[in-house]
Amino acid sequence: MDDRTLKEKLRHIIFGTDTPAGRIFDVALLLMIIISVLAVILESIPSLAIRYTDEFRLLEWIITTVFTLEYILRVYIAYDKRKYVLGFWGLIDLVAILPAYLSLLLAGYHYFMIVRILRLLRIFRIFKMIQFIREIRVMLIALRGSARKILVFLSFVILMVIILGSGMYVAEGHQNGFTSIPASEYWAIVTITTVGYGDIVPLTIAGKTIASLIMLLGYSIIAVPTGVVSVEFARAMVRTGNCRRCATEVSPEDIYCRHCGTPLKKTGELTAGD
Repeated sequence: MDDRTLKEKLRHIIFGTDTPAGRIFDVALLLMIIISVLAVILESIPSLAIRYTDEFRLLEWIITTVFTLEYILRVYIAYDKRKYVLGFWGLIDLVAILPAYLSLLLAGYHYFMIVRILRLLRIFRIFKMIQFIREIRVMLIALRGSARKILVFLSFVILMVIILGSGMYVAEGHQNGFTSIPASEYWAIVTITTVGYGDIVPLTIAGKTIASLIMLLGYSIIAVPTGVVSVEFARAMVRTGNCRRCATEVSPEDIYCRHCGTPLKKTGELTAGD
């Protein structure tokens, strides 16, 4: 078997999700990723780590070896090696194996193997979830359309945090735990986001008044961005819908339906898809 034939057969298995061998390979790979991530999670439990140290290490290096060989094979059979290595999937595949080798030099790095869960993104390719690309496009359009409004709102929130946090520093002072303006602003962020750790609390009347204002302001933290994004989602669903006349899916930039030629933006011949 020559090198070219070998590469083609490997491509059908490793990159070919349409072939039975390719699907088996990818599903087996996903199972190994899940096992690897679960092993890292379980190893963080002290009682299990002490009892099964050798087993965890053996499993870790078996999976790391398989992933390393797979990465080398992908580089070997890739039509454009540079494109794969520097591309999205190539970088994820590389990041999935690096922590294991770094752990040989620096203790504790093997816990970063949890990043292997990123490889589960291949499930979109394996099970052909590309059919949901329209929904992804709607989400991106909505986020892009609401970005400026949310940025303005966050700027206002940051300004209020700085002002009210500084006010708390003046009102409460060192004796009540507000030891600096940054510490007071940390308290303001925790309060305005309704997290409320309770590690610093106001004790004076002035401090409690400022805290009440921040708590009331905190409700808008959730309400305003949610409303802005929801409106943009509704608009995006219409803009990325289907021609009302022939039901062909159209893009936001389309002026006329590419199938029947019906005007879209001016006459409202656009409806949200299913």
